[in-house]
Amino acid sequence: MKRLFIITDCFPPGFAPRMGYLCKYLKQFGWQISVLTEEYPDSNRCSFLTDTAEVTRLNFYHAKGGIARRLEWIFVMLLDILFHYKDRRMMRLGRQILKTNEYKCILCSTYRTFPLPAATRLSHEFKLPLIADFRDIPEEYPADEFLQHNVRKLPIFGSTLVRKFRKRLISERKKFIKKANIVTTVSQWHVDFLRPENSNIELIFNGFDPELFYSEAIPAEKFTISFTGKLISTKLRNPELLFIAIKQLVNEGYITPETVRIVFYTKLPKARNLVLPMAQRIGIEQFLEFYDYVPGDQVPRILNSSSILLSLTNKFDPKTGPKGMMTTKFFEQLAVCKPILCVRSDESCMAETIQMTNSGLAATSAEQIVDFIKHYYQQWKTQGYTRLETDTSKLTLFSRREQALQFQEIIERISN
Repeated sequence: MKRLFIITDCFPPGFAPRMGYLCKYLKQFGWQISVLTEEYPDSNRCSFLTDTAEVTRLNFYHAKGGIARRLEWIFVMLLDILFHYKDRRMMRLGRQILKTNEYKCILCSTYRTFPLPAATRLSHEFKLPLIADFRDIPEEYPADEFLQHNVRKLPIFGSTLVRKFRKRLISERKKFIKKANIVTTVSQWHVDFLRPENSNIELIFNGFDPELFYSEAIPAEKFTISFTGKLISTKLRNPELLFIAIKQLVNEGYITPETVRIVFYTKLPKARNLVLPMAQRIGIEQFLEFYDYVPGDQVPRILNSSSILLSLTNKFDPKTGPKGMMTTKFFEQLAVCKPILCVRSDESCMAETIQMTNSGLAATSAEQIVDFIKHYYQQWKTQGYTRLETDTSKLTLFSRREQALQFQEIIERISN
C-alpha cells in the first residue's frame, strides 16, 4: 500500500480544494492518505471531499464568534509569534500519526507558512522526503490583506502586530523552504519569486475537477453575470470598471434590471457592504443580487446557467498590488466554456491564460466591457444561453486529475 502523510493548514469541509481534490484522485490511484490539519468548524464549502482521506483535526479556537473569537485569534497569533505555538502542537500530533504506519513522503501545503516548520522537523525526525506546497505567500497580497481578520485598527499595537507577524511568516518560510526536497506552487510568478529560496521548484496550477466542471447548455430567463468567490478588498478584486460599463449600457437604453442581473455568491454581509456603496455611487445598484457561499458541488450549475462569468482581479503591481493570483474559481470558470470577464485585468498571469485559452476578456477599459457584454447579450437573446469556443486542448493542464498525476510523479521520484 502506498501511503502519503499530508500536513496542512486547512482541509475539507473547509475551503481547501487543492488538497481535497489531490486526495480524491490519489485515492483513485491506489494511495492511502493520512491528513493532519487545523479545524475550521464554520465552513462546509468542500464537504463533498471529506471522505477522501483519514483526517485528524487540531482545534486552536473555541470561542463561538464575535469579539471573543477575534480576541482569541489575536491571542493565538501572539503565542505563535513568541513560542511557535501552533507548529509545536501540530508536530506532537504528527509524530503520533507517523509512528503508526510507513509513509513514502510528507507533503506540507500552506497558504502562508504554517505548518511548514512542523512538517520540516517531522521530515527530519522520520527521515522522509518533504514536498512544500505554497498555495499563497504574504508577498502576493497588498498591505495586510493576507490576514483573515483586520487587526491593524486595534489601538496601540495593531499595526506593529501585523508587521511583526508578516516578518515572522516570511522569515520562517525562508528558513524552512530550503530544507524541502522539492517545492510546488500555483503560478509562474510564485515559481520565479520562490526560486531563489529553493531552486528545486515546480509549477502545479490550481484547477477544476473534470468530473464536476464541464460545459452544459442551460437556457436562462435573464442575462446573468455571476461571481463566485471571496470578496474582501477592492485592493485585490475591484468590480468598479464593470459597474461603469453597466451604467453606460443603461444610459444607451441597451439593458434594464428586468433582464440583466449581476449576482454575487460570496461571504455576507462583508462583501455586500464592500460592493453595494460603489454600485450606489455609480447608480447601478438595482442590477445587483447577493447570496452567501454555496457548497462547491453546486457551483457547476450556477456557472453553466450564467451568461458571463465574472473574475474579479486588480492590476499586477510589484510593490503595492496583487501578484500571481490564479484562484480555483477562475479555473472552474474555464472548464464550463462560458465567456469570462476578468475585471480589472491583472495584465499578468490571468490575462495571459485567458488569451492562451481564448476564454474571454481581460478588460482594461469600460469600453471593452461594453462591447463584450453587447456581443454575448445578443447571443443570449438569440439562443437563450451563451457559449464561448474555448481552446479545450489547453484545459488539460488545469485538470485536478492531471495535477494529481503530477504530484504522484514527484512523490515517487523523491521517495526513490
